[in-house]
Amino acid sequence: MAFSDHRPRLTLTEVAAAAGLSRPTARRLLITLEALGYVRANGRGYVLTPRILTLGYAYLNSLDLREIAQPVMEQIVAEVRETCTLATLDGSDIVYISRISMRRISNLSLVIGTRLPAYASAMGQVILADLSAEGLRHYLDTTGLEAITPHTITTPEALKERLAKIRERGWSAVDQELETGLRSIAAPVRGGDGRVFAGLGLSSSALTTRELLEHLPLLQDAAAEISAGLGSEFATRVEHH
Repeated sequence: MAFSDHRPRLTLTEVAAAAGLSRPTARRLLITLEALGYVRANGRGYVLTPRILTLGYAYLNSLDLREIAQPVMEQIVAEVRETCTLATLDGSDIVYISRISMRRISNLSLVIGTRLPAYASAMGQVILADLSAEGLRHYLDTTGLEAITPHTITTPEALKERLAKIRERGWSAVDQELETGLRSIAAPVRGGDGRVFAGLGLSSSALTTRELLEHLPLLQDAAAEISAGLGSEFATRVEHH
């Protein structure tokens, strides 16, 4: 594997050398991988995308994200004793990057690499809320808002209204929109550029949304700590609800 935790970003020449390929061959492969969504151009180099999780765990190692998030998430779970998940956006879905659970809380099979509709999840909504107007328009144009449960948002107007509220208050809450009986809250995790890179979520089938929100300050502090680990100077402000 050319990409690694020591080399998360590689130029065309470096990819060719690491893989033992000629530059033209490496270039053709990178173009193909970029078209498939496994890599993206980053300045004069290339980095892996979340979609690589469908092939393996190199994405996690390349960002050291799991190493940064794991101890923070473990502290949350130890205190709250509910499931904590970190996910990022890939196309129309969120992809689970890290997950720590005290017990099985869902009928869904949720593991690292799991893909779920972003519009129906708290983590997805907190990421979508940070999209530009053009980015959100593209998302809505390419995503069908299907009813997963009777509580799922299914119209662009309702989703845009929800995202506007999330953008204003800085956190999201979903009550049985992804699965009946499952409630979640999420806070934004920002990268070095200040944009929302991922969502940190807390889920429960035992607590009400109001009870989950009692843990919002802890979740926001944890998201801010992970953001700082990613080089962000953004500090989450806890707003009372």
